[in-house]
Amino acid sequence: AFLSGGVDSTAVAALMAREMDRPVQTFSVAFADRAFSELEYARQAAHAIGADCHEIVVSEDDFFGALPRLIWHEDEPIAHPSSVPLHFVSALARRHVKVVLTGEGSDELLAGYGKYPRALLNWNAAGLYERWIPRAVRSRVASSIVPRLPGRVGRMARRSFLALPRNPADMFFDSFAGVPLGVQRTVLHPSLARGDAYTPSLEYFYRANGTSGLLDRLLYTDMKTYLVELLMKQDQMSMSMSVESRVPFLDHKLVEFATRLPQRMKLNGFTTKRILREAVKDLIPRAILARPKMGFPVPFANWVKGRWNNVAREVLTDRRTRERGIIDTAAASRLLEDHRRGLCAGGDVVWALLNLELWYRTFIDGDGIQTLPAATSELRPRDESPATSTTHHVMN
Repeated sequence: AFLSGGVDSTAVAALMAREMDRPVQTFSVAFADRAFSELEYARQAAHAIGADCHEIVVSEDDFFGALPRLIWHEDEPIAHPSSVPLHFVSALARRHVKVVLTGEGSDELLAGYGKYPRALLNWNAAGLYERWIPRAVRSRVASSIVPRLPGRVGRMARRSFLALPRNPADMFFDSFAGVPLGVQRTVLHPSLARGDAYTPSLEYFYRANGTSGLLDRLLYTDMKTYLVELLMKQDQMSMSMSVESRVPFLDHKLVEFATRLPQRMKLNGFTTKRILREAVKDLIPRAILARPKMGFPVPFANWVKGRWNNVAREVLTDRRTRERGIIDTAAASRLLEDHRRGLCAGGDVVWALLNLELWYRTFIDGDGIQTLPAATSELRPRDESPATSTTHHVMN
């Protein structure tokens, strides 16, 4: 089993352990930066079920060295940076097994993401806001006050009912997008940031398999869109190392059961996956049940503040990119500089643009797997320390 140390993968591994007459083989991946490592929880989970735990730590050089080849494996720009460590943990697993089980699908079935309680709270607050606050006041708040709010408060306000109209496209799909349409319009050719980008999601949202509750509509939409992307990532990255990954949470009988559950058994206030937590509370450590969800974090944004900033800049502003006319190279250069200086959080946008351009060179230009330029040190502001170089290693 792939084991992150979260509720889903730990539950799968614990249930496997009950059915086996030998230790489960678990495989975990992390980065050297402790803020982006779940190995402590994975080890705790493996110890609790008596598993043989195998781990791999991925360095930034490993990550960027593998990225162009993994774009070739995925056949399209990679949506999620977590695809890359998934490839490395698959390489680790290949040394021991040919098939692994994973925890994919639980979050979409049972409301496991933090965005679900936030979405419901935001939607309900927006209804009260529209009911009690005059339109002119709301307009002034959205246009004059919210844009001036600093830091994290400002980012949260811009994704809330204070700034967004009360409709699913703006409040749910664009608000939770990695690169919202407004940002796309600043870095792409004007014809590419299409206003109808969320039409498929809206069709699923309003169809929603006959359900009427807001949470069920969001879950159904994510199962038909976002989960499809996750499963493709899971399959292609594991098969990049000839490992087959299977997803027991998506057994059709379990899916059909979960979709009939009332909302309170999935989401109870800010407690996600309530029924799953109840079902496995005697099987997995309490610390794992209570821990906050990390969602397979990748320090890509940190890396492109440092020595990889110039690498991204060379790809996103060179002659080929400029002449292609898809990416606004001047805007990309400003974004990279602002991100490097900490003036904006541009990691998601840089990731999307870099993947888009590398994919285009690989498949549309027909140049095959690309090679990224070498990362070089650069002069940083006085308050910024150099990036820490780590080495790739495997521990059994």
